[in-house]
Amino acid sequence: MAGGNKSRVDDERAGAEIVYGAEECYRHSLELLNELGFPKEVFPLQDLEECGRVRKTGFVWMKQKAPYEHFFTGTNSRVSYATEVTAYVDKFKMKKMTGVKSKQVLLWIPITEMSIDDPASEKIYFKTPMGIGRSFPISSFLTEDEKEQ
Repeated sequence: MAGGNKSRVDDERAGAEIVYGAEECYRHSLELLNELGFPKEVFPLQDLEECGRVRKTGFVWMKQKAPYEHFFTGTNSRVSYATEVTAYVDKFKMKKMTGVKSKQVLLWIPITEMSIDDPASEKIYFKTPMGIGRSFPISSFLTEDEKEQ
């Protein structure tokens, strides 16, 4: 079974642009978020080691040294990022996300999709595997520099 899973991962990453190292990965992830129309702080990953993107399929991944938890004061929510976060991306959308969970009451709930359906609404919508979702103001995820612009 593990061998089949490795082959699937290799297939997903075939033809990928891959960057390594904290500085390159940080720059790459910010460029990706900007290109997709998302604010920089929506993925506050730490100690990135590897980032990759397959433009043909939209598959992306970001690997960090260790799992990371972040508290978003603007949304009053705690989010956990695994050592590897993956998604299929398009303008204003990340779908089939893995490695991201949000703590709701006492449970960690996986987040599988993130989108900005109407940029004029200035809301980001997050969805779980059960199809339940919640939206937050984009301003909750802006850096201080982005807020000033």
